[in-house]
Amino acid sequence: MVVDPEHASVNGRKRPQRPQRTHREVADELRARIRSGVLRPGQRMPTQAQLADEFGVERGVVRQALRILHAEQLLTNVSKGAPAKVAADPVRALTGPAAPPLPTTVALAPRIAAAFAAEHVEIDAVCLTSISLNLALGEPLRQIHAGRLKPAKVDVRILLPSRDIDLAFPVPVDGSRHDDDTVHERWLLQRNAQGQVLQHNLLALRATHGIDVRVSFRALPFTPPVKLYLLNGTEALFAYYTLSRREAQIDHESLEMYDAEGIRSMLFAFAQGAGLRDTTFVEQSHLWFNALWETISSELVLTS
Repeated sequence: MVVDPEHASVNGRKRPQRPQRTHREVADELRARIRSGVLRPGQRMPTQAQLADEFGVERGVVRQALRILHAEQLLTNVSKGAPAKVAADPVRALTGPAAPPLPTTVALAPRIAAAFAAEHVEIDAVCLTSISLNLALGEPLRQIHAGRLKPAKVDVRILLPSRDIDLAFPVPVDGSRHDDDTVHERWLLQRNAQGQVLQHNLLALRATHGIDVRVSFRALPFTPPVKLYLLNGTEALFAYYTLSRREAQIDHESLEMYDAEGIRSMLFAFAQGAGLRDTTFVEQSHLWFNALWETISSELVLTS
């Protein structure tokens, strides 16, 4: 019998085995096979037992990896009993250079859901009101309550504009600025309401599922011209706030204003490990966010 030198006995003792792969490493390898076409659209995946044997891991690790790829919309039929299938159009769900930009309402939710497959979820965001993030959190929250996702810890940090600044947008078209600026007050109510809902929904996971949750907000002294979401230190999702002139009903009055609809902004995805460009963008985005968090931002209290 041939003995693998890696596990051969030395003085009657086995050598230490290589560290077992994590579920994220297994997901990364399977994702790479889908990207390269080794696993083709519509193809049936190997069974969980086969994958566990191939990667030298427990079947639970394989299940977690498959859940990540399912949340990324790369696999279908993950929990149906039979082996999962590669999605019919997986290219639309990919991150990195192959990923097409998609509206925030389409692209953000599956990426957030995939991030929640990790044991320790870390989300950093720079945005105008956090409404897109709130909408995107709906899916992972449903999966947690259904028992399909089980993170142990969730850390969320959000940078929002300060209430004390003159916003670049939204603003009235006529440029009027008053102490009782209705446009500013409308934005402030939205900022606070969205932040409070997000905070409540996440902190509730402590009581319902025993998850260690921390949600922190800080205020920026400027209006961010872009929105940025950083997920688990490995992904950066970036979009421009594109302004347009539109009419809004405020206090039963019609008002022309310059504003941006962040939920429709085209989101560009960058993934660490998907090439030098992507990796550098993710790293620099984290440096930029942390610098803002630790320097010119200030405490933010979500009250009127």
